[in-house]
Amino acid sequence: MRAIRYTVFFTYSLIQAFLIMLPNQQTASETKPASKQDSPSVFRISPIIRITLITFYWALLIPLPFLAKVSSTPVSPIVLWIGISLGFIALYGALSEQVIVDDEKIQVAYPNWVPRFFRKGWQLHWKEVKDLKMRTTGQGGLVYYFISQSSDQAYLLPMRVVGFNRLVKLVQNYTGIDTTDIRPLAQPWMYLILFGFTLLLLLVDGWTITTAINQGLIY
Repeated sequence: MRAIRYTVFFTYSLIQAFLIMLPNQQTASETKPASKQDSPSVFRISPIIRITLITFYWALLIPLPFLAKVSSTPVSPIVLWIGISLGFIALYGALSEQVIVDDEKIQVAYPNWVPRFFRKGWQLHWKEVKDLKMRTTGQGGLVYYFISQSSDQAYLLPMRVVGFNRLVKLVQNYTGIDTTDIRPLAQPWMYLILFGFTLLLLLVDGWTITTAINQGLIY
């Protein structure tokens, strides 16, 4: 019962944080960009996406150390906890992406604690932007790449940030490229559905672990 209470409390806390962050996303997307910026505009990955993916990660992996205790696996539960913790740090680092836009360039950056070999980031000056090309993903979605005039390298337009509409308007202002038809890769309701199923998975995890403890399978 204690594990179930902790799971319900954790779920309630996630929902509260999720609801608090929703208005911030709407406000950011409705803000109109100015022609000149006194300070850089910073866009971060949407809280909806961050909360959903982090919760989904824990819901999938939390049962593994407990399963290792009741099975004949050669992997120690401690090793699994260490691996899960390192994986969480990597996921959190990837979700810490920031898109910085000013009058001269667009830049994708990560916090200093994220190793460059893991997430390098990039920057592209507006005068070097040649075009914005559309590509189709394997799942049928649409992504867009900046084409540089000085190199053959293409730079992926971040599409999961808060205030995406404002971001593409800034791109249009600084490059003259029409961004009217560019839409986010995934709509918020898709992550809402995934978040709902993730909460159900967490409840099942809590019930399973509690049952195993009560039956003496896990010490």
